[in-house]
Amino acid sequence: MAGRRRKNAGASAGEGAAEAVLPADMELQDLYGAFAAHGLDDEDLDDAAVLVPPVKLPAERELAEQAKAVPMLGYALALARWAAPHRAVDEFGDLTVPDRAPAAQLLGLAPAEGEAPEEAEIEAMRAWSLACDLDLVEIGTTAAGEHVAVPGPDLEPAEEGDPDTVLELWLTAAGIVRELAVEADSLPEEESAEVAEVAEEDEGEDGLSEVEEARDAAAELLDEALQVLYETTAFADPGNETVPLGVLAALLVVPEGEEPSEELLGDITDVMVTLDPMLGDLAELGLLDYRPIDPELFDEEEGPEAEGAVVGEAPLDEEESARFGLVRLTPLGQYGIRQWLLEDGYDAPLVGELAQGDAAELLRGVCESVNVLPEEELQVWIAGREPVAAARELLAAARGSDAYAPLRRMLCVSALNMLGAPAEPAVRDVLDDPELGGGARAWLTALGAADVPVPERAMALWTVVDTFAAQLLDSGGDAELLRELIADLPAIGDPASYFGELWRVDHPYTADVLEAIGELHTDRTVAKEARKAAFKARSKK
Repeated sequence: MAGRRRKNAGASAGEGAAEAVLPADMELQDLYGAFAAHGLDDEDLDDAAVLVPPVKLPAERELAEQAKAVPMLGYALALARWAAPHRAVDEFGDLTVPDRAPAAQLLGLAPAEGEAPEEAEIEAMRAWSLACDLDLVEIGTTAAGEHVAVPGPDLEPAEEGDPDTVLELWLTAAGIVRELAVEADSLPEEESAEVAEVAEEDEGEDGLSEVEEARDAAAELLDEALQVLYETTAFADPGNETVPLGVLAALLVVPEGEEPSEELLGDITDVMVTLDPMLGDLAELGLLDYRPIDPELFDEEEGPEAEGAVVGEAPLDEEESARFGLVRLTPLGQYGIRQWLLEDGYDAPLVGELAQGDAAELLRGVCESVNVLPEEELQVWIAGREPVAAARELLAAARGSDAYAPLRRMLCVSALNMLGAPAEPAVRDVLDDPELGGGARAWLTALGAADVPVPERAMALWTVVDTFAAQLLDSGGDAELLRELIADLPAIGDPASYFGELWRVDHPYTADVLEAIGELHTDRTVAKEARKAAFKARSKK
């Protein structure tokens, strides 16, 4: 798939214009966590601007069953079996005229008796063409010079439901339909006629160039739309993945943070009209569930009203709004788009990929991954595990003084919260641990335990630094969040004394924490003492 290019407020349209990212990407650190931002400079972050969110997919066998249920693929399989042991075809490998009506009848597209409608024969021919493209039938020539089709080697495993075979066939079919959709819809009919005339007059060079440019633009638009849908499905609650076509078009047209202008309203409508037939084509392969635009909405006299309604200027009820088009990516669609993204070199992870090993691998993987949903990975890992054993493994993996150790301890607490009260025995075992004891006491207190011992001063201060360091790393330097955390520090009354203790804490992030406090604390006296303490902590090293 092509990389997404989006409009940015203030970006020029000429050469060298800034590449924009999806609106969702503007809050990627909030959505995924900012673990991978630690240690990256601005140039590194710019290079990693396009992040693909993790998605949940059904098992491959379930996906294969869904693929076999797609009518067009089912038709292709049925016709390939019908070709056994061999069937005569014309010199182009197409069905002969006498076989077209029987093929339509076989597929249930035409009545068993009587003449088959032309539309049914055309649909049967399309299915036959797909069977040929997928090598479900192979074309050859007999010794007598007759052209014949025979079933291909993938037919039998596909009929038996072999997941690898079925999904490979479906993915190839989806790619073919995607290309054909772009070919068919890259130019309106009147422009296509003009291009044909130009191509004939100028020996085809200028005309072909214009066709190629239009095809590339349509392919890029479709790729952008599919990737927006992929992200929407990843973040939407189950059952809320359906996107109005007008909203999808607006995400592709309107710069982040801007309201649609009159000109943009027209652009939104143009994008809707361009996407409408392409999305309809992809729906035939089960990649999408799609309700197309009601053609009556775009009668000439109703055009301006339709444009306003697209972006909600006119109040519409649910049914009326649906007439402007509704689209939802299916699990098969998620699978297909993910495969295309992987082929193009994107990192397109699955939820739970990091939760397949032990606790150490889990916590390390979540900390080091760019695009990860931490809570989802933790939930997958703890599912079905015995709480005490899982808690002990997590606590052991949380120890350490490396750069990511504070994050591991924060993630460990999140996992303990998911395990709940049954994990209490494991937590009590680490009350005296110098790295885990402070967090363990806080967790037990939040659980409602009344017999939690007060930590020694050294442990309490170390835990303050560790907890703050984890938030520094996790927030990616979010000033607003950090100010809220700083406001809770007990430093107002006697900051010199408090920071006089804090800078002596033996923790790899002590100076970083003090510097953040000195930069962000709203009390000037506290901020000054924090900066002085940070200098002392740096000097100590």
